[in-house]
Formats: sequence, C-alpha cells, structure tokens
Amino acid sequence: MTQLLPPSEQVENVSQFFQIHPENPQARLIKQAVEIIRSGGVVIYPTDSSYAIGCQIGDKNAVERVRRLRQLDEKHNFALICSDLSQLGLFAKIDTGTFRLLKAHLPGPYTFILNATREVPRLLLHPKKRTIGLRVPSHPIALALLEELGEPLMSVTLIMPGDTDPMTDPYEMRQLLEHQVELIIDGGFGGIKASTVINLADGEPEVIRVGCGDPTPFMAEA
Repeated sequence: MTQLLPPSEQVENVSQFFQIHPENPQARLIKQAVEIIRSGGVVIYPTDSSYAIGCQIGDKNAVERVRRLRQLDEKHNFALICSDLSQLGLFAKIDTGTFRLLKAHLPGPYTFILNATREVPRLLLHPKKRTIGLRVPSHPIALALLEELGEPLMSVTLIMPGDTDPMTDPYEMRQLLEHQVELIIDGGFGGIKASTVINLADGEPEVIRVGCGDPTPFMAEA
C-alpha cells in the first residue's frame, strides 16, 4: 500500500488540476502552472517517458517534500529537466566527446548522470560523488513549462513507494495525491516506463536503468 505524507505535511487545499493539450499547450495554463512552481508548489507533469514530480531547483522545502513523498534517500540522483543542451551545459561539466554523445540522443527519454558544476544547489547533489541527473525532454508540455520558467525543473519520476512502475492515469493521480501536491497537469495517459539512465560521470557510458530510451548505443560504446 502506498504511504503518503502525514496530514501535517499535506497541502491545505485540494491541488489544482489543469487539462493541458499535449501537443499545443495553452499558454495561459502554462503561465499559471509556472506561477505555482515559483511560489513553492510541487507539480506533477508529463514528460516524453512518463509523468514526473517537479519543483523549483533552489526551493529547499519543496525539494524535501518531493524526497519524502517518494521516500528517497540522500544518495538518490535527482534530475534537472533542461530546455536544451546549452542550458544543460550550465549545470554539468561536459567535454567535447560527452557533448557529441548528448547531442546525438537529446532531446529524448534519457537521463544522464554527469559531474555537476557549482550552479547545482548542494541539496540536489549526490553527497559523495557530486553528480546530478540531467534530461532534455521532447514533450511539448514539459518544454513549455521550462521556457516559461526560464530555468530547469528539479524532477523525479512519479513512481510511488512500493510501486515498480510510474503512475499513468492523471485521474488516479488526482485521487491519490490531491493533498500531496499543489498542481496535477493532465496531458493524457503517461508512459509506463521511466527514462533510461546512463552514467557518464566516470568517463565511459554505463547503463544504470533501462527504460523507454534504447540503451543499445551506450552498451556498444561502453
């Protein structure tokens, strides 16, 4: 059975529920969603792999709420969802070879573990390795949020404690999580697999998790 946040940590009001077109997101709703994020809100939104939980990257309270909701330990690699490779490059140390590899597979359903720059808030870093997960999605809603926000979203896959797969039905999310987050974005049914995770922090690619992105190129290069 999924364990949720205790009543003392739940949001006071029922979360908002925005139905946003998955191909042509309504600008008005995107703007309202970003206002919720900037005010400290936690949001559930669709990506090109599955639904995710996101918040502003420097908001310690929101990040800790996401950590507790997902029951993540301090060694979990959070991901920053970026709008493009140039934004990603502000938060990760990328050499020429790594850049070529990223350019060949992004945007797409991959999360790359990379060595972080000082731009990444300390609370998001792996405590020993100083690494961070980075993504550039191809989903119109996610990209519209990022464009309006003007910075990456801190994000983790919407896999609840005790489950092995992401949640896919926005109405089930609403039923289960309406007191846990400030906003649920309904962009249609989500994918049943999370992103494929590739570790590039140690040089050669290492497949950490096989998801909806094809891991074969990285296995061949490893």
